[in-house]
Amino acid sequence: MAEVWTRIRETIERHGNAALVSVIAAAGSAPREAGARIVMQPNGAFFGTIGGGRLEYEALAEARVALAAGRGGAQFRDWPLGPNLGQCCGGMVTTLIETFDGSDLATVRQLEAAEKSGVFTVASRVGDDGRIVRTPAEPATANPIKTAGKSNKRGGKLSFREEFGKAAKQVLLFGAGHVGRALVLALAPLPFAVRWIDSRPDQFPQYVPQNVVIVHHPEVDRELAQAPSDSVVIVMTHSHPLDYDIALKALKRGTFDFVGLIGSQTKRARFVSLARQLGVADATIDRLVCPIGLPQIKGKEPAVIAAGIAAQILMIGRRAEAPATGNAMQPA
Repeated sequence: MAEVWTRIRETIERHGNAALVSVIAAAGSAPREAGARIVMQPNGAFFGTIGGGRLEYEALAEARVALAAGRGGAQFRDWPLGPNLGQCCGGMVTTLIETFDGSDLATVRQLEAAEKSGVFTVASRVGDDGRIVRTPAEPATANPIKTAGKSNKRGGKLSFREEFGKAAKQVLLFGAGHVGRALVLALAPLPFAVRWIDSRPDQFPQYVPQNVVIVHHPEVDRELAQAPSDSVVIVMTHSHPLDYDIALKALKRGTFDFVGLIGSQTKRARFVSLARQLGVADATIDRLVCPIGLPQIKGKEPAVIAAGIAAQILMIGRRAEAPATGNAMQPA
């Protein structure tokens, strides 16, 4: 869950208090990694997940009790998965349950502001009052997305690291037609930051998801030059010549993780022919993904096409994020 502290702040303001359930360590086969979280309201509604099943059910029940008891200290618990919980995972999960109320709003807002700026790391410890104290810290590993903390004892006080915020992969989406609209909706809940680009301002809907920035008057060269080197470029404009121009420029940059062009094998063949006439090397041309979308997902409806594209680029992002080892936790 990306907006942990926003959810906590909103829940306190609307309901008076909130609970945060965090996985701070996971070993062996576990349903979710360290860093998975749930924000719970006093009425039992919640946002996020720590993996579902009996583990989540029992953790939520403890969070509900903690909320009913009022503002209290941090509660840690080790959960051996397997026979004790009736889950076949067989690993071990450590959870942390915290409660917050109006007296915590100033701290919550500070953490919310940091969260909105991107991924950030905190060194967390149990304070003298039994509650968690969080201070800024350097990332524990080279992969801050996967790092969340491993509990350890220092001077009799528990300490661990946590990461908050969202590391969103940049997507340059050229084209605001039917499939473009469907793709924007498909990417809305996923870890992508979308620049939605079209020269026709009347093509954009009135409202777009929070992870989308609309660009009405695109300068293709500048958009491509300013994009992060590992961006995803998806081309689906209203014009085949424009499609070819954008795709060719994106390929020539040579750094993007994905350059995709909507269309058929015939459209790809035409692009390849044009690119070769312009002297583009086959190695560069071969990096073009066209058609786009997972071939296993069949259908020509915009929403179906969008689902296939979203799944395809999500797989690219997940491969890039995968840690070298099974767990990237580090002690504070």
